[in-house]
Amino acid sequence: MRIPILILLLLSSLFVRAQNHELEKLWQTDSVVAIPESVLPHLKTNFLYISLIDGGPWERDGKGGIARLKPDGTGYDSTWIVGLHCPKGMGIYKNSLYIADLNEVVVADVTSGKIKKRIAIDSASGLNDLTISDKGVVYVSDSKTAKIWQLVNDVPKLFLNDMKGVNGLKAVKEDLVIASGTAFMKSTRNKKLTKIASLPQAGDGIEPIGNGDYLVSSWSGYLFYVSANGTVESLLESHKEKKNIADIGYDPAKKIVYVPTFFAKTVVAYKLK
Repeated sequence: MRIPILILLLLSSLFVRAQNHELEKLWQTDSVVAIPESVLPHLKTNFLYISLIDGGPWERDGKGGIARLKPDGTGYDSTWIVGLHCPKGMGIYKNSLYIADLNEVVVADVTSGKIKKRIAIDSASGLNDLTISDKGVVYVSDSKTAKIWQLVNDVPKLFLNDMKGVNGLKAVKEDLVIASGTAFMKSTRNKKLTKIASLPQAGDGIEPIGNGDYLVSSWSGYLFYVSANGTVESLLESHKEKKNIADIGYDPAKKIVYVPTFFAKTVVAYKLK
């Protein structure tokens, strides 16, 4: 009888370790957010910026835009920026909001919403996530061509090629953290790739916790806690409810996760514990 008991004890120990973190739901908007793909909190302006596709996920239809919402879930403004196509990932550097939109990066004033410029990436056809380093270097993924582009002084340059399933990006210090299908990895500025973990589902949004761990979403309806040692813990599963979890936002000071539910047309806030 010793072997079965030992196995049970080991399984019990693994289960306890897999439940180190949990989410507490704080609020949810009504189903009025027109296909939210990404949420970007900005503490200086005290707004959440939300990319709205409001049409086909990859259509050049002019229906897309950027909405604003207060961090408590009130004051929804769906028309802050209009006239985009299928905007997805966003990043902020100084006073500029950078937005990935099909085959161009749109740059807007972070306070007024006025569009300042559009940076075309001619060979791109499916720009997806976007992140900006502390030094202002912009990285944007092209999920349709399996490439990651780099913008230095707003000039596009190919950074990585043959990144099958590439989506989520996050600049962390000198590294670029990447979700490429189920592969979760980081790249140095010299393009040396190192594995962090293998994800159970293809990764979408990436948010660092600040201690070497990450939150990683999967569009199919999962939110994972990925530890620095490669352990993956499931925090949220909404796939059975047919609710997507797209490019999440995170407030590290308050430990609040903002979840865009894509076709479910809501934004949901959770406290990470």
